[in-house]
Amino acid sequence: MSPPRLTPARLDLVRPGIALPAYDRQAARIGVVHFGPGAFHRAHQAWYFDEMLAKRPGVAVSAVSLKSPGVREALGPQDGLYVLAEREAQPTFRVIGSIREVLTATQAPDAVFARLASPEVWLVTATVTEKGYCLTPGGDLDETHPDIAHDLERPDTPASFIGWLVEGLARRRAAGLPAFTVLPCDNLSDNGGRLRRAVLQFTNARGDADLAAWIAGEVAFRSTMVDSITPATDDALRTEVAQAVGLIDAWPVQREGFVQWVIEAGSAADVLGEAGATIAPDVAAFERAKLRLLNGAHSTLAYAGLLQGFETVSEAMANPELAAFVEAMMRQDIAPTLDLEAGDYIAEVLRRFRNPAIVHKLSQIAWDGSQKLPFRILETTTEALAAGRPVDRLAVPIAAWMRFVERRTREGMAMVDPLAGKLSNRRGVDAFLELGEVFPRALAGNAAWRTAVQIAYDALPA
Repeated sequence: MSPPRLTPARLDLVRPGIALPAYDRQAARIGVVHFGPGAFHRAHQAWYFDEMLAKRPGVAVSAVSLKSPGVREALGPQDGLYVLAEREAQPTFRVIGSIREVLTATQAPDAVFARLASPEVWLVTATVTEKGYCLTPGGDLDETHPDIAHDLERPDTPASFIGWLVEGLARRRAAGLPAFTVLPCDNLSDNGGRLRRAVLQFTNARGDADLAAWIAGEVAFRSTMVDSITPATDDALRTEVAQAVGLIDAWPVQREGFVQWVIEAGSAADVLGEAGATIAPDVAAFERAKLRLLNGAHSTLAYAGLLQGFETVSEAMANPELAAFVEAMMRQDIAPTLDLEAGDYIAEVLRRFRNPAIVHKLSQIAWDGSQKLPFRILETTTEALAAGRPVDRLAVPIAAWMRFVERRTREGMAMVDPLAGKLSNRRGVDAFLELGEVFPRALAGNAAWRTAVQIAYDALPA
């Protein structure tokens, strides 16, 4: 017989050792609206709010999916409850109760507007992916995007996150309410600044200069950096949770034990420091450290590890030679380009990489290399060359990517990359370096770097 479904009335059936909400959920007040309540939000920001609710009852969450009803259908019957599994040597399970309402915007627009115009709502957060901001490559609002074009014509029935945000702010202003703080939590550099710019461009495109001036003067858009490896939910996790908790959860989530939320200082969101968020005047320094150290090392492990037959990050890190190489690159080649002391962070990243409980596929990290490597490796390389530092190790992930592309082509395997068509015909270092979409002309023409890449290429398996 299957266990019963997770609901508030059945929390007394939860097995010993499982953490439960340490507060009265009925007393919790919705003060946060979150757009995009996928697995990452529920493993990350919702966990922070859950940490705070015992002290601050006004940080419960209204979770809003823009279009898909999946989260509402899974969590609605559970009154927003779900289980978070932390993947370490000794896994732990916790019932999260911070989500008090789950809405699908297309199905309940009036309820979403009511929340955005609620006097108790003080914060709006978002994990809508980079595409959800509807930006051009240059960072401006893409007014030709179908959702944006729709919202400019019919602002009362928004389709985009920006459309909902602007119309929600318009209704707050009309009601004489103060503005809320906005925290975008997607992997965009200067995400707060980019969102503010897009919102103002949208508002001006609506022809509402007064509203644009009010938003510019009253709304705090703050940049953030978020970090925690969050594998996708699968049936194995659902079965494990049911066995551990004693109740069925339609959509549990999982992540590593490490979790980080860095928030630009100077707004009402500073109170999130009480739950362990880092409130910092400069989020860019943390973004750069993550991009270059964690993401740069990830890409190095992916291409070098796949060439050696490894499948996951932890398997690659179990190879002493490869692990030592990655650590040396992080400490000696990448850390000198950063604006903060990185020793402890590097040690933590290496520990996370070695975690066997997190199955992080190298093949997934290897996707979209032409888009990732310029930011993860090439910017660091350019700065190292300008400072007169060696670039031998930094050339290895680039050469390994070239060998990886060649192997995929030779074996007739599909390549997940926007430049797949151009990449599949490349052979040899010189042919790859002709790709201006990947390699800046000045870097591609640097003789010392070209030599370093060629030496690394020749040393790697074909």
